[in-house]
Amino acid sequence: MSWLYERISTAILEGDSDKTADLVKKALDEGLPAKEVLDNGMVAGMSEVGARFKVGEMFVPDVLVSADSMQAGLNVLRPYLISSGVKLLGKIVMGTVKGDLHDIGKNLVNMMCEGAGFEVIDIGFDVDPQQFVDAIKEHQPDVVGMSAMLTTTMRAMAHTIKAIEESGLRTTVKIMVGGASVDAAFAERIGADGYGSNAPSGVDLAKRLAGVA
Repeated sequence: MSWLYERISTAILEGDSDKTADLVKKALDEGLPAKEVLDNGMVAGMSEVGARFKVGEMFVPDVLVSADSMQAGLNVLRPYLISSGVKLLGKIVMGTVKGDLHDIGKNLVNMMCEGAGFEVIDIGFDVDPQQFVDAIKEHQPDVVGMSAMLTTTMRAMAHTIKAIEESGLRTTVKIMVGGASVDAAFAERIGADGYGSNAPSGVDLAKRLAGVA
């Protein structure tokens, strides 16, 4: 049945949401294990998308379309994963910090992390520190991701990390940051555990921080 996995990967690479969903359903109808459909078909497809994006063979609009296809497949697959008791790589809470309304980059990282096998809880944009704290308490994630596109909102990352520390939750999560205005030096300065320069590197970082790389 490897041909079905290859076709799912290709459909994701081509950004064909309808075909991806149909092929995932076909694979499940034919008795293929949900975890294998995820790993050998969908994750393989998004991994190739990430590799092509890194070397400049695909661009943000292409990746977004492929990520939408991945999401269409996940919508079909998710109930089967849950019912079969498949353990995902980990859980990530993701949000754009207070004062910042940009979320395209965050959404791209979200979709690629989901494609890699994480459960992602997106708490939106313009998220104040207490909302991050509340989300950690509610969802108990392995990793918290923060995005900031503006130099004027970078400081909100530091305020959020401080709020997490003051809540006593800092030792329970790893924190990764990213966005156009952020760099590795800033991430280290504010006490984050890592910095992702783009969506594929964000996925790699999330895996390392969750201990599944």
